[in-house]
Amino acid sequence: MGWLSRRLGSKTRVGLFVDGPNVLRDEFEVDLEDLRECGSEQGTLAVTRLYLDENAPAGLIQAGEAHGFDVRVTSGDVDVKLAVEATASVFESDLDVLAIASRDTDFKPVIELANRTGIGTFAIAPGEHGRSDALVRAADDAVVLD
Repeated sequence: MGWLSRRLGSKTRVGLFVDGPNVLRDEFEVDLEDLRECGSEQGTLAVTRLYLDENAPAGLIQAGEAHGFDVRVTSGDVDVKLAVEATASVFESDLDVLAIASRDTDFKPVIELANRTGIGTFAIAPGEHGRSDALVRAADDAVVLD
């Protein structure tokens, strides 16, 4: 059980938002199951979204769905879609923890907003050289996947 779920209780609802193009790169060797396990250590996964761009291979989309992710493929900027939907979830979902898997500092404002509204925040970095120090500092808790 993660630090946030211990603080919030066993019925903690977690929203996991994964920036596919920045996390699922060959250099990081991140597995979709590892991402789910990391998010579920904070509580019960209520939202599990994997964002991919239109060039994502069909096999990756199928793998995301097979691992229980709500896969969102966009022809536009993945970061914008993830940021907008994560921000909306802060207000529209009954989440206790917002978990973002990325190495992109673009999501720092979303984490800061969740913090201001009383939602716990958790940053997941795909590897030590893929870690955003800004996300780690903004979040209540963080982890680097090896």
